[in-house]
Amino acid sequence: MSEQQTNKDKPAAETSKPNEKSTGNGRRDDRRGDRRGDRRGNRRPRQPEPEKIWLPRTRLGTLVQSGSVQSLDTIFQNGWKIKEYEIVNKLMPDIKSLVVHVGVVQKQTDAGESTRFKSVVAVGDENGWFGVGTGKKPQLKNAIDSATQNALLNIIPVKLGCGSWECRCGTNHSIPYRTVGRGGSVKIELIPGPKGLGLVAGETIRNLLALAGVKDVWSKSFGSTSTMPSVANAVYDSIRQLHSMSLQ
Repeated sequence: MSEQQTNKDKPAAETSKPNEKSTGNGRRDDRRGDRRGDRRGNRRPRQPEPEKIWLPRTRLGTLVQSGSVQSLDTIFQNGWKIKEYEIVNKLMPDIKSLVVHVGVVQKQTDAGESTRFKSVVAVGDENGWFGVGTGKKPQLKNAIDSATQNALLNIIPVKLGCGSWECRCGTNHSIPYRTVGRGGSVKIELIPGPKGLGLVAGETIRNLLALAGVKDVWSKSFGSTSTMPSVANAVYDSIRQLHSMSLQ
């Protein structure tokens, strides 16, 4: 009996050896993980980007920074052109932006293909100011920033009113009359709506009109409306056409 017991104990002793090796490897892995964690923990935190100080380069920028001009209405009434996007940020610090489209564009050069990002951004205060801009840069963040800056330079006032024959309340909840805007192959028609109607349009057009401050309107769209840049430009053109009424 003693010999059988010793023979049975031998495999158990032999099987215990690989377990010891596995625990040793596990300890090494844990040590490596601890070292990696220590290295990651010792990394320097990212420093926030320093705020850029605006130094006006135009006469209008100097007037805005000094406080002589305090609203965008004064700029458009005098017919001045905005050449610095910081002017809009100074006069309207609460302006909102909306990224309409982001895509990739490629160009064949002698060195190979150059890839850049193209973005379309709309800005507005939801109370009568609206702009659309486009930007192209090698990095996505820079492309969005460039489009936002161009949108601020293209900002225009939105002519609001109540042009619906069903309402005639006299408040600025809609547009004063029918207008048509074009962008590429897209044509968008805006028709004044009664108060409480809402924005009867697609999702992109509805978001753009809400950013412009329009609350009630009917809309019709024609063409390739899946092309977001053309849709944004068509909405911008239709709002701009409100300032050039034709008697036909």
